[in-house]
Amino acid sequence: MCTHALQSQCETTQVREHHTGAALFGYSKLYGQVPGGQAEYLRVPQAHYGPVKVPDGPADERFLYLSDVVPTAWQAVQYAQIPAGGTVAVLGLGPIGQLCTRIARHLGHRVVGVDLVPERIQMAQRQGVDTVDLSEVDDLGAVVREHTEGRGADSVIDAVGMEAHGSGGAKLAHQLVGLLPDKVAAPLMQKAGIDRLAALYSAIDVVRRGGTISLSGVYGGAMDPLPLLQMFDKQLTVRMGQANVRAWIDDLLPLVSDDADPLGVEDLATHRLPLDSAPHAYEIFQKKQDGAIKIVLKP
Repeated sequence: MCTHALQSQCETTQVREHHTGAALFGYSKLYGQVPGGQAEYLRVPQAHYGPVKVPDGPADERFLYLSDVVPTAWQAVQYAQIPAGGTVAVLGLGPIGQLCTRIARHLGHRVVGVDLVPERIQMAQRQGVDTVDLSEVDDLGAVVREHTEGRGADSVIDAVGMEAHGSGGAKLAHQLVGLLPDKVAAPLMQKAGIDRLAALYSAIDVVRRGGTISLSGVYGGAMDPLPLLQMFDKQLTVRMGQANVRAWIDDLLPLVSDDADPLGVEDLATHRLPLDSAPHAYEIFQKKQDGAIKIVLKP
């Protein structure tokens, strides 16, 4: 898998017990539950392959983003297959969505960013992105088509995933499952789980016929209903998956090292907190409080 640039499917570390892909730091039992996702120290598995030497120069924080957020966004843009001179709509302006918009602009594409959190919209606008405030429009698809000669965006990146606003029934199901004991809840979600699909449905509506949807927002449902008639009729291409981080490092290291900061990574973190404040950091991020968009934990 690694020779095919599919490191997230690595056959050496696949979690065969759960029929999932490569083991990931701190990512639940489904992905090996490797300790050290956010820790002061960690053991480095596959240390002959995974670590990357970084040059002297820019602040360490830039290189921190190479571990996940920058490669995830880069892959999302690559998977979106945006044609030359084309338009990409990025749904969700959290950390991944922010970088998706910047990378797409860096590569010369027209970008429309969509969110409903004021601080996220303001950050995207600060980077020169055209934005749509979802709380102010009744029909997102109509707005996007109005600005794309009636066709829709050539490509759409869903950077929201399973926790989208606007999916009342699925939200209730998540809350009910959350009240169950772990031993009951885990198999229930694996066999009968559903996601909050508002963002994905929007992507299918917003993209033009023959366009591409790139999913970087995580989905985990086993019983998600998809509008296959609409997807087939529009002749859509859909690409998705965990980021193959190592595959993109050679492309990204020069950009992150560049003093000009072409991807704007220095304008991403809104909070820098000590590691022992991680519970508070998770809370304000999850509840979208105190303008939290990206939080860097300092060990």
